[in-house]
Amino acid sequence: MQVIETLAQGLKRELKVVIPAKDMEARMNERLAEVKDRVKINGFRPGKVPVAHLKKVYGKSIMADLVNEIVRDKPTEILSGRGEKSATQPEIAMTEDEAEADKILNAQADLEFTVAYEIIPAIELKDVSGIKVTREVVEIAEDEVNEQILKIAESARSYESKKGKAANGDRVTIDYLGKVDGVAFDGGKDEDAELVLGSNRFIPGFEEQLVGLKAGDEKVITVTFPAEYPAANLAGKEATFDITVKDVAGAQDIEINDELATKLGLESADKLKEIVRGQIESQYGNLTRQKVKRQILDQLDELYQFETPERLVEAEFENIWRQINTDLQQAGKTFADEETTEEEARAEYRKLAERRVRLGLVLSEIGEKAGVQVSDDELQRSLFEQLRQFPGQEKQILDYFKNTPGAAASLRAPLFEEKVVDHLLGEISVTDKTVSKEELTADDEETEGKAAKKAPAKKKAAAKAEATEGEEAAAPKKKAPAKKKAADDSAE
Repeated sequence: MQVIETLAQGLKRELKVVIPAKDMEARMNERLAEVKDRVKINGFRPGKVPVAHLKKVYGKSIMADLVNEIVRDKPTEILSGRGEKSATQPEIAMTEDEAEADKILNAQADLEFTVAYEIIPAIELKDVSGIKVTREVVEIAEDEVNEQILKIAESARSYESKKGKAANGDRVTIDYLGKVDGVAFDGGKDEDAELVLGSNRFIPGFEEQLVGLKAGDEKVITVTFPAEYPAANLAGKEATFDITVKDVAGAQDIEINDELATKLGLESADKLKEIVRGQIESQYGNLTRQKVKRQILDQLDELYQFETPERLVEAEFENIWRQINTDLQQAGKTFADEETTEEEARAEYRKLAERRVRLGLVLSEIGEKAGVQVSDDELQRSLFEQLRQFPGQEKQILDYFKNTPGAAASLRAPLFEEKVVDHLLGEISVTDKTVSKEELTADDEETEGKAAKKAPAKKKAAAKAEATEGEEAAAPKKKAPAKKKAADDSAE
């Protein structure tokens, strides 16, 4: 086998691989010898089929298998021998001329193919002890814990029927019938529906018109369905609702005590406070880590500047660009609305794609040198978390990870990255700073990373997901239950 380098430009490489016809024929003969005793051909006893006849019957198919195996396996072997790593799957090209291909399969011509790829650049790791980050920490006040408990306890709040007019915060029990142009519509009717006024569960304008009504009152209210309402036959339409108020109940005060904890499935108020405090700490902890991580990535970005593989950058850019356009479309906006142009946005997000790829390579090298590993148990837990987020779609998700090449890597990458960040936190200077929750949650553009500072549409994936964070830009939107009542549906 002969390997000739035909291109070495920057990170781009192209190799010409030549395997002489006589070597291919020798390999074919070895395969024929292996199958000689197993093959059955009419007129010949097992093991007595002449090699020439075997070659005539099976030669071309065996040679085709050999070619496929060589083209599949040799590039990896060749790159390993050269001490190179391909940034993406190498591109293999060989003759498409049928006559030439036939000669190769008949061992009458050398097998030639080219391997085109981009190498992952050699990265010389630098001292990170000079990296300094500030870790913002929020001290959680007792009042904040109690406030969160009261929000959670709304589901356990008691109501007591009262005389007089309904006010915001009261629970009304009503029958209603919705009509458009005087005709009742599907899903627009309910009986004994309970609604807390001010909860904004129903479409805009509905609840406000119930304020001031008493038990036994009847009223026809008029509302307009939102233009983006899921049911196309109701979107943007004016509707009337015949309302009958059957009960008005006032909300009872909530006290944080053992009784409340029991209603919420816990043994004591202390345990309830402990759990809620832990939840708040976790939320703030995630924000703290994101900010620390951005600081680390920004400083690594200054430390490391090198050429990045174009194909990786292009793939990353396409992912970002697809998300940006989806966000704009969903918001009903254009680049002009974001005070930029498509050309300027492309340039900015391409820079961000380059930064992501470069930092991804740096973190990968740091992790590899530090011996960072992601265990099978950690991958399994990550997969279970995916399944938990999408109930009812478990089979589809499992099939996807089982049958999609590289899917498991999408689980491993963010886990690996977070473990590398953990490793770096032990190597760099970290200073804790106590801040208020307002300071921690402030939308500080500076923390979004230098590459994203000037990016349009600041809500976008590129601005939020620094470098290679592996997180989605926006939380998935809730899907309303299919059989939810029409008046209730829009606010779910």
